[in-house]
Amino acid sequence: MSAKPMVTVRIARWSALHPWRAIGAWFLFVIVCVGAGAVVGTKTADFDDNPKGELAVYQQIIDDANLTRPATENVLITARSGSLDQGTAATVAAEVRARMAALPEVGEVGEPIPSPRGSAILVSVDIAGDRETAEDRLRPLLDTTASIQAAHPDLRVEQVGGQSLNKAVSETLGNDFQKAEFISIPVTLLIMLIAFGAVIAAGVPVLLAMSAVGSALGLSALVSQLVPSTENTSSMILLIGMAVGVDYSLFYIRREREERAKGAKHLDAVEIAAATSGHAIVVSGIAVVVAMAGMFVANDVTFSSMAIGSILVVLAAVIGSITVLPAMLAKLGRWIDRPRVPFLWRLAARSNGEPRFWQAVLRPSLRRPGVALALATGALLALAIPAAGMNLNSPSDADLPRSIPIMQSYDRMTAAFPSTGATHAIAVRAPADRVAQTEAAVAELSARIQADPGFAKDRAPEVTRSADGRIFVIAAAIPDNATSPGSDRSLSWLRTTAVPATVGAVAGAEFAVSGQTAGENDFIDNMTSALPWVITIVLVLTFLVMLWTFRSPVIALSSILLNMLSAGAAYGVLVLVFQNTWAEGLLGFTSTGGIVAWLPLILFVVLFGLSMDYHVFVVSRIREARQGGLDTRAAVAKGITTSAGVVTSAAAVMIGVFSIFATLSTIDMKQMGVGLATAILLDATIIRAVVLPSLMAVLGERNWWTPRFLRPRVAPVSARHRQRELDPVG
Repeated sequence: MSAKPMVTVRIARWSALHPWRAIGAWFLFVIVCVGAGAVVGTKTADFDDNPKGELAVYQQIIDDANLTRPATENVLITARSGSLDQGTAATVAAEVRARMAALPEVGEVGEPIPSPRGSAILVSVDIAGDRETAEDRLRPLLDTTASIQAAHPDLRVEQVGGQSLNKAVSETLGNDFQKAEFISIPVTLLIMLIAFGAVIAAGVPVLLAMSAVGSALGLSALVSQLVPSTENTSSMILLIGMAVGVDYSLFYIRREREERAKGAKHLDAVEIAAATSGHAIVVSGIAVVVAMAGMFVANDVTFSSMAIGSILVVLAAVIGSITVLPAMLAKLGRWIDRPRVPFLWRLAARSNGEPRFWQAVLRPSLRRPGVALALATGALLALAIPAAGMNLNSPSDADLPRSIPIMQSYDRMTAAFPSTGATHAIAVRAPADRVAQTEAAVAELSARIQADPGFAKDRAPEVTRSADGRIFVIAAAIPDNATSPGSDRSLSWLRTTAVPATVGAVAGAEFAVSGQTAGENDFIDNMTSALPWVITIVLVLTFLVMLWTFRSPVIALSSILLNMLSAGAAYGVLVLVFQNTWAEGLLGFTSTGGIVAWLPLILFVVLFGLSMDYHVFVVSRIREARQGGLDTRAAVAKGITTSAGVVTSAAAVMIGVFSIFATLSTIDMKQMGVGLATAILLDATIIRAVVLPSLMAVLGERNWWTPRFLRPRVAPVSARHRQRELDPVG
């Protein structure tokens, strides 16, 4: 009795026999996802989402206070050169007040405030209505400021505030996303052309990857109503989606072409590709999803939103690859290899066998595996050493590129008015029977803040009181950006000394210190405590996936060790590049002296997921050769060389897409792009060409040891059937 075909084969057969149904269903799915996401819109996370610890206490007090906190913009008036003419500046400030007050979108307009040195005048403008929707009413204010600036070209009249900064950041990120999308598609197409040598074959993987990205963006907008999205979620979906979407199609199409070249009929070739590469895609998808799910352990909206986006796009890519791709291959037939690009077609044809280049590269590693393993491992460990000095920080708006015009305005404003920069916020709830005592303690705390050199001197701390008189909110401005050492020192002084010694001395009083600095520091602490758990869970789950796939504890364990080696080396490169200044001009960034706090965790889980893309493929080819009767060293050589073309192309796609992100504006995207591109480059070269073959050669037959409980119980079958049944991946 013949074995029942695996699910991927049954799906491929149905799709190949009903191609228009499969293609139509897929594109209907994509259109529905994109349309639903556009209608619902994306809910974006803000500072108040998912607070923990002291920040949660602060948020609860603020919510109970029911304070009206309007969104505030600032209009800054400065001289373009030389000293500021006070009379002219006062006249312009009066015009700003009058014209802003006349707008229905404006609430209160503050009195003009001169800077301590007389170099600027500042007018604060409150946006009327709900703070959460203030950006919707921002445009008339910006237009008014621009109109006044046009009427007074000898002065600088600039608008800076939370909403205008958010708008500029959103536009920058949107432009970056479009830039990444615009560049990644032709880069990926070029790599696919080199890999296949034919235009249609090159276009199909890119089309499927783009459709997976589009559907995931739509689905993520729907999910964001439950788990708010962050500013990096869309970039993460594009980055992961283009990488895995193209790679999955690449594996499938190359295997189908390989089987046709061996003489298989078209439908048979599709089914064989489904049984081998199709199954490998499912295994790889599971590995990526498992790794990404590790981010949920951090219990933070930043990680949760990126995990959801990544999981959605991977699942979309897997589903598309095992359903619509067989249908497209069946419908296209041999047209998949048309039109051929003459030189590239011959180049691609030569790479389908066992390339001489890779035979030459592997020869030293297999001839003296112990020496090769020691040298390569030593080099990677040396690259990883700088990671021990990694500093974590969280870039703020103040760390955005100065090529953004509003950031230049921000610098001028904070230089003239230090109190308009970062702010620490203290919330205090008085016991019902100690309101007067608490009020006196708040006044003492304000006096201490005003006297401390770590706080801005151009404006006294602002105290807001709730309607019932029991809740006080103190805004203490600092003359530093939110991520500077000075802001850390003043936060520590508040939390450990000033607040406990004043309001903390009132029995029963509740208090908490918040603000961007507090939020970023607490985020780093949370991430640092969560990282060991995330690493442990990802390692265990990845081990189980590899054990289930290959039935070999040695293969599973060695896969994890190799990934950890490349991840450590990538961490080291990140520190060398971004914690120093030598690469600033090359990559267009200003060093913050650290690595973005969320990046080590993201880099770890993404690398562990994506490296399984081709690691499963390579090792399964090695096992296939071993089961064919070759000894371990010969099987390693055959498996790596026969898979060299497709694996090199897959790695090139990832490196190409990730490298594009190193050209974007924000430092977090630059660091993620460099980190992932470095890890994949090391994984696809040193790991695959030296460490993996030398390690497997040293281990020899121990690679294939299978515990009794993992050994499959199968009836005797033909050699070819048995090979496919035991080796459904590759």
